[in-house]
Amino acid sequence: MPPEPSKTTIMQFIDIDQDTWQMSAETPNAPAANLLLTSAQWRALRESWPAGVPVGLKLANDEGVEDVAADLPRFALVALHFPKWVDGRAYSQAHLLRARYRYAGEVRATGEVLVDMLPLLQRSGFDAVVLRADQSVDAARRALGFFPAYYQGDVRETRPLFGRASA
Repeated sequence: MPPEPSKTTIMQFIDIDQDTWQMSAETPNAPAANLLLTSAQWRALRESWPAGVPVGLKLANDEGVEDVAADLPRFALVALHFPKWVDGRAYSQAHLLRARYRYAGEVRATGEVLVDMLPLLQRSGFDAVVLRADQSVDAARRALGFFPAYYQGDVRETRPLFGRASA
């Protein structure tokens, strides 16, 4: 089982050319480490997937998190997709994964992920992103520093700012 995320989780920027997770266009014949499967592929392999083999789930933004809730402890990674940067359903999926289902593995944003989205991605529970090809990792890192704390809290620190102990 993956470790609990820390409250100071640093966002990982994934280079798809060096990513260890691999998508499979078709349902694989046999389980293999670090496969990123769609929901349909996972349902086909679920019963035969060995407990010790790391698997990831690519969840479309119109699929319900509750549909895979029972299997969440088996996933090392859940990749949530932004088909357009103006479609925010994946934010809600990430929030549900972290807040309701206490998912402790990696939550990755894929698709049309822009630098401007980084603070909200982090606040809603993402800890890894694949930026759109025209986006700068340096600018994304700077964007994460814009808001060091949120008055209302976030998925990792749910207490409002006034309710936290002052340093």
